[in-house]
Amino acid sequence: MTEDAPRPPAEKTKPARGLGRGLSALFGEEKETVVAVTTAPVAETTVPPKDQRSLATDSLFPSRFQPRRHFDDDAMQALADSVKAKGILQPILVRRSPDDPARYEILAGERRWRAAQVAQLHEVPVIIRDITDREASEIALVENIQRQDLNPIEEGEGYHRLIEEFGHTQEVLAQALGKSRSHIANTMRLLVLPAEVKAMIAAGTLTAGHARALITARDPIALAKQIVAQGMSVRQIEAALRAERDGPTKVESKPRTGGKDANVTALEKELTQRMGLKVLIETEGESGALTIHYRTLDQLDEVLKRLRS
Repeated sequence: MTEDAPRPPAEKTKPARGLGRGLSALFGEEKETVVAVTTAPVAETTVPPKDQRSLATDSLFPSRFQPRRHFDDDAMQALADSVKAKGILQPILVRRSPDDPARYEILAGERRWRAAQVAQLHEVPVIIRDITDREASEIALVENIQRQDLNPIEEGEGYHRLIEEFGHTQEVLAQALGKSRSHIANTMRLLVLPAEVKAMIAAGTLTAGHARALITARDPIALAKQIVAQGMSVRQIEAALRAERDGPTKVESKPRTGGKDANVTALEKELTQRMGLKVLIETEGESGALTIHYRTLDQLDEVLKRLRS
Protein backbone atom coordinates (compact mmCIF):
# COMPACT_ATOMS: atom_id res chain seq x y z
CA MET A 1 0.00 0.00 0.00
CA THR A 2 1.37 3.37 -0.94
CA GLU A 3 0.92 6.56 0.99
CA ASP A 4 -2.07 8.65 -0.15
CA ALA A 5 -2.00 7.17 -3.68
CA PRO A 6 -3.00 9.93 -6.15
CA ARG A 7 -5.75 9.48 -8.67
CA PRO A 8 -4.80 9.31 -12.35
CA PRO A 9 -4.86 12.77 -13.97
CA ALA A 10 -8.27 13.77 -15.24
CA GLU A 11 -8.87 14.88 -18.80
CA LYS A 12 -8.42 18.59 -19.23
CA THR A 13 -11.73 20.38 -19.17
CA LYS A 14 -12.83 23.95 -18.87
CA PRO A 15 -12.12 25.02 -15.28
CA ALA A 16 -15.13 25.24 -12.97
CA ARG A 17 -15.55 28.76 -11.71
CA GLY A 18 -15.66 29.57 -8.03
CA LEU A 19 -14.03 26.42 -6.67
CA GLY A 20 -10.86 28.21 -5.64
CA ARG A 21 -7.27 27.30 -6.31
CA GLY A 22 -6.48 23.64 -6.88
CA LEU A 23 -4.28 21.82 -4.40
CA SER A 24 -1.41 21.65 -6.86
CA ALA A 25 -1.45 25.44 -7.15
CA LEU A 26 -1.21 25.74 -3.38
CA PHE A 27 1.82 23.47 -3.40
CA GLY A 28 3.54 25.77 -5.89
CA GLU A 29 3.07 23.47 -8.86
CA GLU A 30 0.93 25.92 -10.82
CA LYS A 31 1.13 29.59 -11.80
CA GLU A 32 -0.66 32.10 -9.60
CA THR A 33 -3.98 31.79 -11.44
CA VAL A 34 -7.33 30.30 -10.61
CA VAL A 35 -7.54 26.62 -11.57
CA ALA A 36 -10.19 23.94 -11.27
CA VAL A 37 -10.22 21.41 -8.46
CA THR A 38 -9.95 18.73 -11.13
CA THR A 39 -6.20 19.44 -10.99
CA ALA A 40 -4.60 16.12 -10.04
CA PRO A 41 -2.89 15.84 -6.63
CA VAL A 42 0.86 16.44 -6.53
CA ALA A 43 2.58 13.29 -7.73
CA GLU A 44 4.85 11.46 -5.28
CA THR A 45 8.39 12.45 -6.13
CA THR A 46 11.81 12.50 -4.53
CA VAL A 47 12.35 16.09 -5.70
CA PRO A 48 10.82 18.37 -3.02
CA PRO A 49 9.09 21.65 -3.93
CA LYS A 50 11.39 24.66 -3.65
CA ASP A 51 9.46 26.13 -0.70
CA GLN A 52 9.21 22.88 1.28
CA ARG A 53 10.56 22.84 4.82
CA SER A 54 10.44 20.58 7.88
CA LEU A 55 8.54 21.24 11.09
CA ALA A 56 8.29 19.39 14.37
CA THR A 57 5.44 16.89 14.21
CA ASP A 58 3.97 18.12 17.49
CA SER A 59 3.85 21.73 16.25
CA LEU A 60 1.03 20.83 13.83
CA PHE A 61 -2.64 20.48 14.76
CA PRO A 62 -5.80 19.44 12.83
CA SER A 63 -7.88 22.08 11.11
CA ARG A 64 -11.26 22.94 12.62
CA PHE A 65 -12.57 22.79 9.04
CA GLN A 66 -11.66 19.11 8.68
CA PRO A 67 -14.84 17.24 7.60
CA ARG A 68 -13.42 13.79 8.39
CA ARG A 69 -14.20 12.55 11.89
CA HIS A 70 -13.56 8.81 11.53
CA PHE A 71 -10.13 7.32 10.76
CA ASP A 72 -9.93 3.58 10.13
CA ASP A 73 -7.34 2.07 12.49
CA ASP A 74 -6.16 -0.65 10.06
CA ALA A 75 -5.81 1.78 7.16
CA MET A 76 -3.96 4.23 9.40
CA GLN A 77 -1.52 1.53 10.56
CA ALA A 78 -0.87 0.52 6.95
CA LEU A 79 -0.16 4.15 6.05
CA ALA A 80 2.09 4.51 9.11
CA ASP A 81 4.09 1.45 8.01
CA SER A 82 4.53 3.02 4.57
CA VAL A 83 5.58 6.35 6.10
CA LYS A 84 8.06 4.61 8.40
CA ALA A 85 9.63 2.77 5.47
CA LYS A 86 9.60 5.53 2.84
CA GLY A 87 8.98 8.76 4.73
CA ILE A 88 6.31 11.30 3.78
CA LEU A 89 6.63 11.76 0.02
CA GLN A 90 4.10 14.56 -0.32
CA PRO A 91 4.42 17.58 2.00
CA ILE A 92 1.60 18.58 4.32
CA LEU A 93 -0.10 21.90 3.52
CA VAL A 94 -0.31 24.16 6.60
CA ARG A 95 -0.89 27.74 7.65
CA ARG A 96 0.48 29.55 10.69
CA SER A 97 -1.88 29.67 13.67
CA PRO A 98 -3.21 33.19 14.32
CA ASP A 99 -3.15 32.48 18.07
CA ASP A 100 0.34 30.96 18.33
CA PRO A 101 2.98 31.66 15.64
CA ALA A 102 4.89 28.55 16.74
CA ARG A 103 1.94 26.32 15.85
CA TYR A 104 0.62 25.38 12.40
CA GLU A 105 -2.88 24.37 11.30
CA ILE A 106 -3.12 21.49 8.83
CA LEU A 107 -5.00 22.39 5.65
CA ALA A 108 -4.36 19.19 3.66
CA GLY A 109 -2.67 15.98 4.73
CA GLU A 110 -4.02 15.18 8.21
CA ARG A 111 -3.84 11.43 7.55
CA ARG A 112 -0.15 11.74 6.73
CA TRP A 113 0.41 13.73 9.93
CA ARG A 114 -1.44 11.13 12.00
CA ALA A 115 0.53 8.35 10.33
CA ALA A 116 3.77 10.22 11.11
CA GLN A 117 2.78 10.28 14.78
CA VAL A 118 2.09 6.54 14.76
CA ALA A 119 5.46 6.00 13.02
CA GLN A 120 7.09 8.23 15.70
CA LEU A 121 8.57 10.71 13.22
CA HIS A 122 9.86 13.83 14.97
CA GLU A 123 9.62 16.04 11.87
CA VAL A 124 7.38 16.19 8.81
CA PRO A 125 7.75 18.01 5.46
CA VAL A 126 5.38 20.94 5.04
CA ILE A 127 4.54 23.85 2.79
CA ILE A 128 3.28 26.97 4.54
CA ARG A 129 0.65 29.10 2.85
CA ASP A 130 -1.17 32.29 3.85
CA ILE A 131 -4.78 31.10 3.58
CA THR A 132 -8.05 32.71 4.73
CA ASP A 133 -10.63 30.82 6.78
CA ARG A 134 -12.91 30.57 3.76
CA GLU A 135 -10.15 29.14 1.56
CA ALA A 136 -9.08 26.77 4.36
CA SER A 137 -12.61 25.42 4.69
CA GLU A 138 -12.98 24.88 0.96
CA ILE A 139 -9.56 23.26 0.64
CA ALA A 140 -10.28 20.85 3.49
CA LEU A 141 -13.60 19.83 1.95
CA VAL A 142 -12.29 19.40 -1.58
CA GLU A 143 -9.11 17.63 -0.49
CA ASN A 144 -11.01 15.07 1.54
CA ILE A 145 -13.74 14.47 -1.03
CA GLN A 146 -11.12 13.99 -3.75
CA ARG A 147 -8.58 11.90 -1.89
CA GLN A 148 -10.11 10.15 1.10
CA ASP A 149 -12.65 7.39 1.58
CA LEU A 150 -15.15 9.41 3.56
CA ASN A 151 -18.19 7.52 4.76
CA PRO A 152 -21.36 8.47 2.84
CA ILE A 153 -22.62 10.80 5.59
CA GLU A 154 -19.35 12.77 5.77
CA GLU A 155 -19.29 12.88 1.96
CA GLY A 156 -22.86 14.17 1.82
CA GLU A 157 -22.10 16.80 4.46
CA GLY A 158 -19.08 17.88 2.42
CA TYR A 159 -21.20 18.36 -0.71
CA HIS A 160 -23.87 20.17 1.32
CA ARG A 161 -21.33 22.61 2.76
CA LEU A 162 -19.75 23.30 -0.63
CA ILE A 163 -23.22 24.15 -1.97
CA GLU A 164 -24.56 26.09 1.02
CA GLU A 165 -21.40 27.92 2.13
CA PHE A 166 -19.71 28.52 -1.22
CA GLY A 167 -22.68 28.76 -3.57
CA HIS A 168 -21.68 25.90 -5.88
CA THR A 169 -24.29 23.92 -7.79
CA GLN A 170 -24.52 20.14 -8.03
CA GLU A 171 -23.62 20.38 -11.72
CA VAL A 172 -20.43 22.36 -11.00
CA LEU A 173 -19.40 19.96 -8.23
CA ALA A 174 -20.04 16.95 -10.46
CA GLN A 175 -17.81 18.35 -13.20
CA ALA A 176 -15.08 19.61 -10.88
CA LEU A 177 -14.86 16.56 -8.61
CA GLY A 178 -15.26 13.91 -11.30
CA LYS A 179 -18.54 12.63 -9.79
CA SER A 180 -21.91 12.12 -11.44
CA ARG A 181 -24.62 14.58 -10.55
CA SER A 182 -26.89 11.72 -9.46
CA HIS A 183 -24.19 10.45 -7.09
CA ILE A 184 -23.93 13.86 -5.42
CA ALA A 185 -27.73 14.26 -5.21
CA ASN A 186 -28.26 10.73 -3.84
CA THR A 187 -25.48 11.10 -1.27
CA MET A 188 -26.86 14.42 -0.03
CA ARG A 189 -30.33 12.87 0.34
CA LEU A 190 -29.01 10.61 3.09
CA LEU A 191 -28.72 13.70 5.30
CA VAL A 192 -32.52 13.83 5.75
CA LEU A 193 -32.49 10.49 7.60
CA PRO A 194 -32.72 10.38 11.43
CA ALA A 195 -29.47 10.71 13.39
CA GLU A 196 -29.61 7.08 14.53
CA VAL A 197 -29.80 5.83 10.96
CA LYS A 198 -27.00 8.19 9.85
CA ALA A 199 -24.82 6.82 12.65
CA MET A 200 -25.40 3.29 11.30
CA ILE A 201 -24.35 4.46 7.83
CA ALA A 202 -21.24 6.21 9.17
CA ALA A 203 -20.24 3.07 11.09
CA GLY A 204 -20.68 0.91 7.97
CA THR A 205 -23.49 -1.14 9.54
CA LEU A 206 -25.86 0.08 6.85
CA THR A 207 -24.86 0.65 3.23
CA ALA A 208 -25.73 3.82 1.33
CA GLY A 209 -27.80 1.76 -1.13
CA HIS A 210 -29.92 0.32 1.67
CA ALA A 211 -30.17 3.70 3.37
CA ARG A 212 -31.48 5.49 0.26
CA ALA A 213 -34.46 3.14 0.25
CA LEU A 214 -35.29 4.27 3.80
CA ILE A 215 -35.84 7.92 2.90
CA THR A 216 -39.54 7.38 2.17
CA ALA A 217 -40.15 4.93 5.04
CA ARG A 218 -42.67 5.83 7.75
CA ASP A 219 -40.31 4.58 10.47
CA PRO A 220 -36.78 4.52 9.00
CA ILE A 221 -35.15 3.67 12.34
CA ALA A 222 -37.24 0.53 12.87
CA LEU A 223 -36.76 -0.57 9.26
CA ALA A 224 -32.99 0.08 9.45
CA LYS A 225 -32.74 -2.20 12.49
CA GLN A 226 -34.78 -4.82 10.65
CA ILE A 227 -32.46 -4.59 7.63
CA VAL A 228 -29.38 -5.18 9.79
CA ALA A 229 -30.97 -7.99 11.81
CA GLN A 230 -32.37 -9.86 8.81
CA GLY A 231 -29.75 -8.98 6.20
CA MET A 232 -32.42 -7.66 3.84
CA SER A 233 -31.58 -6.85 0.23
CA VAL A 234 -32.55 -3.58 -1.42
CA ARG A 235 -35.31 -5.38 -3.33
CA GLN A 236 -36.71 -6.77 -0.08
CA ILE A 237 -36.68 -3.27 1.42
CA GLU A 238 -38.54 -1.87 -1.59
CA ALA A 239 -41.10 -4.68 -1.33
CA ALA A 240 -41.58 -3.93 2.38
CA LEU A 241 -42.10 -0.24 1.59
CA ARG A 242 -44.66 -1.06 -1.11
CA ALA A 243 -46.54 -3.26 1.35
CA GLU A 244 -46.36 -0.46 3.91
CA ARG A 245 -47.84 2.04 1.45
CA ASP A 246 -50.39 -0.11 -0.34
CA GLY A 247 -51.25 -3.10 1.85
CA PRO A 248 -53.81 -2.11 4.49
CA THR A 249 -55.66 0.64 2.59
CA LYS A 250 -56.24 -1.33 -0.63
CA VAL A 251 -58.02 -4.19 1.17
CA GLU A 252 -60.96 -2.01 2.20
CA SER A 253 -61.22 -0.11 -1.05
CA LYS A 254 -64.84 0.93 -1.62
CA PRO A 255 -66.45 2.20 -4.81
CA ARG A 256 -66.73 5.95 -4.83
CA THR A 257 -70.14 7.36 -5.29
CA GLY A 258 -69.82 11.09 -5.01
CA GLY A 259 -66.25 11.72 -6.19
CA LYS A 260 -63.62 13.65 -4.24
CA ASP A 261 -64.78 16.22 -1.69
CA ALA A 262 -64.79 19.76 -3.10
CA ASN A 263 -62.72 21.04 -0.18
CA VAL A 264 -60.06 18.38 -0.81
CA THR A 265 -59.99 19.26 -4.52
CA ALA A 266 -59.57 22.95 -3.69
CA LEU A 267 -56.74 22.14 -1.28
CA GLU A 268 -55.04 20.04 -3.96
CA LYS A 269 -55.14 22.99 -6.37
CA GLU A 270 -53.79 25.38 -3.75
CA LEU A 271 -50.88 23.09 -2.83
CA THR A 272 -50.13 22.42 -6.51
CA GLN A 273 -49.88 26.16 -7.17
CA ARG A 274 -47.68 26.76 -4.13
CA MET A 275 -45.35 23.83 -4.78
CA GLY A 276 -45.25 24.18 -8.56
CA LEU A 277 -45.70 20.39 -8.63
CA LYS A 278 -48.76 18.17 -8.93
CA VAL A 279 -50.19 17.36 -5.48
CA LEU A 280 -52.84 14.69 -4.80
CA ILE A 281 -54.70 14.05 -1.55
CA GLU A 282 -56.41 10.71 -0.85
CA THR A 283 -58.65 10.49 2.22
CA GLU A 284 -59.83 7.46 4.19
CA GLY A 285 -61.98 8.69 7.04
CA GLU A 286 -59.84 11.01 9.15
CA SER A 287 -56.59 9.60 7.73
CA GLY A 288 -55.18 9.69 4.23
CA ALA A 289 -52.14 10.27 2.07
CA LEU A 290 -50.62 13.32 0.41
CA THR A 291 -48.60 12.66 -2.75
CA ILE A 292 -46.24 15.16 -4.41
CA HIS A 293 -45.26 14.26 -7.98
CA TYR A 294 -41.83 15.32 -9.31
CA ARG A 295 -40.21 14.82 -12.70
CA THR A 296 -36.57 15.63 -12.04
CA LEU A 297 -34.03 15.28 -9.22
CA ASP A 298 -33.86 19.07 -8.96
CA GLN A 299 -37.58 19.18 -8.18
CA LEU A 300 -37.15 16.52 -5.48
CA ASP A 301 -34.24 18.49 -4.01
CA GLU A 302 -36.47 21.56 -3.82
CA VAL A 303 -39.21 19.61 -2.02
CA LEU A 304 -36.74 18.20 0.51
CA LYS A 305 -35.26 21.66 1.07
CA ARG A 306 -38.72 23.05 1.87
CA LEU A 307 -39.46 20.19 4.26
CA ARG A 308 -36.19 20.77 6.11
CA SER A 309 -36.66 24.55 6.41
